[in-house]
Amino acid sequence: MPTPVRIPSPLRKLTGEQEVVHADGATVGEILKDLDLKFPGIGERIYDEQGKVRRFVNIFLNDEDIRFLNETSTLVKDSDEISVVPAIAGG
Repeated sequence: MPTPVRIPSPLRKLTGEQEVVHADGATVGEILKDLDLKFPGIGERIYDEQGKVRRFVNIFLNDEDIRFLNETSTLVKDSDEISVVPAIAGG
């Protein structure tokens, strides 16, 4: 079953302005790769040159930051939702 992925405003131009899209995979990483296949260009905005999630991009599985789980290896269940959230700097 495809997993819903919430897309932030700055990346919606890559998803045809869709706020929520669906991608397939058993882990967060597989879902993000499928997302990049369906919406080319989104992967380079999420991943750095080493293939790691960029520092200023937060990925949440439900309400938990994947950095505190198993990062992109985190398993995803049918009832889960992923959110891509750009970090906001303040001053």
